[in-house]
Amino acid sequence: MSTGTVFDIQRFCVDDGPGIRTTVFLKGCPLHCVWCHNAEGLSGKVQLYYSAEHCIGCQICQAVCPVQAHRFTDSGHTVDFSRCITCGACVDACPNESLRLAGKLMTAEEVLSEVVKDQPFFESSGGGMTLSGGEPLMQGEFAISLAKLAKERGLHVCIETSGFCNHETMKSIAQYVDLFLFDYKHSSPEAHKRYTGVENKIILENLEFLETLEKPVILRCPIIPDCNDTKEHYGAIAALANRMKNIIEIHIEPYHPFGVSKYTALGLTAMYNSQEMMPKDASEQAAETVRALSGKNVIIS
Repeated sequence: MSTGTVFDIQRFCVDDGPGIRTTVFLKGCPLHCVWCHNAEGLSGKVQLYYSAEHCIGCQICQAVCPVQAHRFTDSGHTVDFSRCITCGACVDACPNESLRLAGKLMTAEEVLSEVVKDQPFFESSGGGMTLSGGEPLMQGEFAISLAKLAKERGLHVCIETSGFCNHETMKSIAQYVDLFLFDYKHSSPEAHKRYTGVENKIILENLEFLETLEKPVILRCPIIPDCNDTKEHYGAIAALANRMKNIIEIHIEPYHPFGVSKYTALGLTAMYNSQEMMPKDASEQAAETVRALSGKNVIIS
């Protein structure tokens, strides 16, 4: 029985593929994009998540914690995440839900039993299940099992992926995926490694492999000020889309700061911590540039 670590199952999603979808978020990612807005997905391990704004200072967590990870002083509640053993005692005791565990071990069957509760909405809207993360293919065997079970139930399956995985994993899951939401983060190999921690050679090879299978791809392009918001990158996006017929659409994804606070909640430090939204006119200009050069349908998501 295949098991994996899931950090969220979100229902009624409308931005993760066609129709109404249920998106399953798997933990763990081999990339460490400086702008990542899903900090819970970076580590493959279960983590303690502390929402300071919900804490009422009752100190119950301090009383029940077996490793003294919680401390209350005149400055307030602090958490020593290095001590935490993710036993969940503080989570169970917290009366105001300021503490939770980010991540849960589940079987593929358990996940699908949650997903299919929404099957009537899938059928009426043309939706289905989307696998996301983190990088879902980092838990390759589990992701393949989920996709296979979903297809056996007649569901439309999407996967949001960076494409950074071994060829056999991509080959194995491709037969169960109807649509790939493929992230394209930077066109320069050197800059890609600087901003994500890995080069893009394997990513491009897997993208080209999907073209040989004629698998439809939506190219998802995060645009991050001072990282990849350049005419050269926009031109490379268009050139890639023009070269690959299976790329059916391009999504421009402007930077937003909504994920920055998650790092503090996990005891981490955000590498790109701008609190400014990417200006609307800059997003529109990026989309228009790619649209003019590619002739593809380009939307801002």
